[in-house]
Amino acid sequence: MTVADHRPIVKTIVWHDESETAGFARSLAAQPGIAGALIALRGDLGAGKTSFVRHLLGALGVTGRVKSPSYTVVEPYSLDPSAERPCAMDIWHFDFYRFNDPNEWEEAGFRDTFASRGLKLVEWPDKAGAHLPQPDLSIGIAVGEGETRNVTLTSHTPTGAGLLAGV
Repeated sequence: MTVADHRPIVKTIVWHDESETAGFARSLAAQPGIAGALIALRGDLGAGKTSFVRHLLGALGVTGRVKSPSYTVVEPYSLDPSAERPCAMDIWHFDFYRFNDPNEWEEAGFRDTFASRGLKLVEWPDKAGAHLPQPDLSIGIAVGEGETRNVTLTSHTPTGAGLLAGV
């Protein structure tokens, strides 16, 4: 099955509090396809995109402070092989919020990064316009009552469908 043959799969869930966000992140981190996925994160300011990324990176084994890339645009991480993950894993956390023009993606030289193996997490993907490749999975986060987050998960590729099937 090619990406063109894949029909999007949509799933909605609710995270009632931070612990449910962390639990979902652990579940997603355990999926075999995560190491090569492109995940687009959508939501208003303060919806919880970066908080989710922090939980996901922690579940994958990133230690230390996970910084928001809102000013640096990208924060890279590299994980050594472990008992749970026999191969090394590269991770890039992008935040395109400050892009004023989609061509900034191209000018920043991200084409090679997105063509390489590794997990790419992208906040504000729409700011990169058509330059950004099709994500495997889109996660839309909307603020609900209190700490509640209404989450829409959409797979766009077979990899995304595999991720979604396991959570």
